[in-house]
Amino acid sequence: MSLTLYYAPGACSFVPHVALETIRAATGAAVAFRPVKIHKGEQQAPEYLAMNPNAQVPLLLVDDKPLSQLIAICEYLDACYPEVGLLPRDPWTRAQALSMLAWMNNTAHPTFSHVFMPHRYADDPHAQACIKEAGAKAFRGQLERIQGWLDCANPWLFGERLSFADAYALTLLRWGGMAGIDPASLPAYRAFSTRLAQVPAVAAALAREGIPLDSYKPPKA
Repeated sequence: MSLTLYYAPGACSFVPHVALETIRAATGAAVAFRPVKIHKGEQQAPEYLAMNPNAQVPLLLVDDKPLSQLIAICEYLDACYPEVGLLPRDPWTRAQALSMLAWMNNTAHPTFSHVFMPHRYADDPHAQACIKEAGAKAFRGQLERIQGWLDCANPWLFGERLSFADAYALTLLRWGGMAGIDPASLPAYRAFSTRLAQVPAVAAALAREGIPLDSYKPPKA
C-alpha cells in the first residue's frame, strides 16, 4: 500500500503528517508527502480539485484513491496500523480520544478561523475587527481547557503512546501565537509542546513543513 499526504505547512494537516512519520518509523510503510501552498491558491488548482473538491488539506491518497477530512484520515490510519497505537485500544478510552480529537477539529479549529480569516464572516472592516477580537478571546479559553487536560498527561494525553490528539494540541498552541496569545502564559501547555517537538516523528514533520514551534511575536512597543 502506498500513502501520499497532501499537507499545508502549519495547517491541521500537521496531525496526519506526524501520524505518518510515526507509522513509517514503526513499520517501514511507504509514505510520500506533497506540500500544498494555500497562500498561492494551489488548493484551487483543477488537478487538486479533481482529488478533493473541498479545496482543503489534509488529503490522503491511498494507492491513488483520495480520502479527505482529518477525522476520517486519522481513523483510517489507525485501522490500518493498530499496532502503532495512535488511538487507544480500550473502547472507552478510544472513544474519549476521538471525542477530544473531534472537539479540536470542529470547535477549536473553527474558532481560530474567526481570528485568521475574519473576512469570511463579514465584509465591513470594523465588523471583521470585532470578529477577530471575539475569536481570539474564545480561542484563549479553549487553549486553557486543553492545558487542563495536559496537567494529567502521562506522558501524553492518552498514556505512553503518542496520539493524534497530541499533535493537534501542538498545532492549536502554534495558532494561539498567531492570535496574539503568548505561549508563556500557558506554561504547562508550552512545556508539553516543547517536549513533544523533541519526539523524532514530530521533529521531522516540523522540519519538513519549515515551521517554528513558537509562532508568537510580542507586540511592538
